[in-house]
Amino acid sequence: MRRRAGVGAIHKQKLEQEKYKDKGNEIQENQFEQMTKQLEVFRANLEEFASKHKNEIKKNPEFRRQFQEMCASIGVDPLATGKGFWSVLGIGDFYYELAVQIVEVCLSTNHKNGGLIGLDELRTRLIKSRGQSKHHQEISKDDLLAAARKLKILGNGFTVLSFGKGQCMVQSVPGELSLDHTTVLQCADQNQGCVSVSLLKDRLKWGEERSVKALEHMLTEGLAWVDLQNPDEKMFYFPSLFYACINSRN
Repeated sequence: MRRRAGVGAIHKQKLEQEKYKDKGNEIQENQFEQMTKQLEVFRANLEEFASKHKNEIKKNPEFRRQFQEMCASIGVDPLATGKGFWSVLGIGDFYYELAVQIVEVCLSTNHKNGGLIGLDELRTRLIKSRGQSKHHQEISKDDLLAAARKLKILGNGFTVLSFGKGQCMVQSVPGELSLDHTTVLQCADQNQGCVSVSLLKDRLKWGEERSVKALEHMLTEGLAWVDLQNPDEKMFYFPSLFYACINSRN
């Protein structure tokens, strides 16, 4: 018969466990303190770098993208605050100005595309509205995405949609598109901007009801136009994809 552990042994084991726990907490606190110090050093170096290369960051879109990645790697968002060092640097001003111009372009095209516009068309319209000087031309898709995502503070009226292989669009009307709707957009993008019920059934293996429901919703929301003159069946066209389709033919 095995002897049960005595009260003294249990008490000793409990004390050892508490010591291990205290030591573990001490190690974690030391590691956290060291990481905090390292981040502060990185932050200071980043501010020095940003101050030194201020003009390059503003003028060069590729340099600006890499700088944003550096900031994100240590949890710094130069667009998140209008105070302190980053406001003096003025990097946020570029994106705030761009965000306002994105809103203007989206509102001016809502009646044509139902509040959905591709990045290529958005960039072309912005460059045209910003003027012909060289520094106004230097905006990239990464700049547009960074500025558009800041518009979330306005509510669900502005959203960046991702679909396909690296394809993005800006939605500027309230409401969310379901996975079915973005799948329809992706299918239309691969078919010169238009789809039909039979095409969705064939390519996506959807049923009749699912295909009709998705297309009718997008038609109701103004995201699609319908062609009733097709002798075979209704064709649904997406004006937000027209620009991309035209470019793909050139």
